[in-house]
Amino acid sequence: MEAALEEARRAAASGEVPVGAAVVRYGAVVSRAHNRTVSLRDLTQHAEVIAIREALRVLNVDRLEGTSLYVTLEPCAQCAGAILLARVSRVIFGAYDPKSGMAGSVEDLLRHPRLNHRPEVRGGVMAEECGALLSAFFASLR
Repeated sequence: MEAALEEARRAAASGEVPVGAAVVRYGAVVSRAHNRTVSLRDLTQHAEVIAIREALRVLNVDRLEGTSLYVTLEPCAQCAGAILLARVSRVIFGAYDPKSGMAGSVEDLLRHPRLNHRPEVRGGVMAEECGALLSAFFASLR
């Protein structure tokens, strides 16, 4: 989660919503990313999607079985879909997102019983640190 938090800080420093992600396999960080929706003018460029794309490239695979995705904010519907399609084995997230979280807050797409892949999910890891970054960022905009 520390790598994801570092990425979230980078996002905030560049004017992006401070969300960071890291894909880990066998205890090593394979990829890491932060939100780039503003800089790339592309609303699909969430930290999770970028980190997943990079991990697939680095590992030269088409599925991320056996990996863990650490992310500072509960994944949204788009990111939950990418996680499922990539077959990420575990998702560990920090802050819950009561407005658009799809790992239990609004809905639970990651563990939906009708889907054929359901990663292990653990939320609230370092939630205070992750949430504080988001709160500070949005407070600075007001």
